[in-house]
Amino acid sequence: MTDTSTPQADQSLDDEGTEPTAVNGDTAETDEESGIREKKTVGESELFRQSEIAADYVEGLLDILDYDGDIDELVSGGRPVVEVVGARLQNLVGQRGATLEALQELARLAVFRQTGTPSRLLLDVGGYRATRRKELAAVAKNAVEKVKEHGEPVRLEPMSAFERKCVHDVVNAMSGVESESEGVEPTRRIIVRPAD
Repeated sequence: MTDTSTPQADQSLDDEGTEPTAVNGDTAETDEESGIREKKTVGESELFRQSEIAADYVEGLLDILDYDGDIDELVSGGRPVVEVVGARLQNLVGQRGATLEALQELARLAVFRQTGTPSRLLLDVGGYRATRRKELAAVAKNAVEKVKEHGEPVRLEPMSAFERKCVHDVVNAMSGVESESEGVEPTRRIIVRPAD
């Protein structure tokens, strides 16, 4: 089995989405960060309300921390999204996105406190998640190439649920390979292998 690691040049990482059902029949995680499963479909107006609540919470944090940033709230892909854009926000992302993940959980808790409903809110700071998705797509394609070349499974480094979701999406779009997650947080990782 080949072991590959994510490029270490940028030590920051991040969240979003759900993982697909694993190939071995294990149930998939429905929410990468918190494992919360929503029991009902939430309307777009309610999702936008959740993003507004979270945006207000994040704005309060930025004021306390004396950081400047523009905050956008929107609904994308059936989930509330808050984006913070501005200069010198790297500290809000943290190493490998750890601070961003924590801030996202706090914002989700703020939404839950006001609505009584669990939220799948996605928080992004400085476009970190979009950049990370591109990096992870390259990691996934590299792993697929190795699997196809050598015919042996490739084990990736541990990743957050957001990162695993990004990799699963890329691998599942390619023929001749499959992926599954193994292990438990915080060392849960993906194995890419030839399709049966």
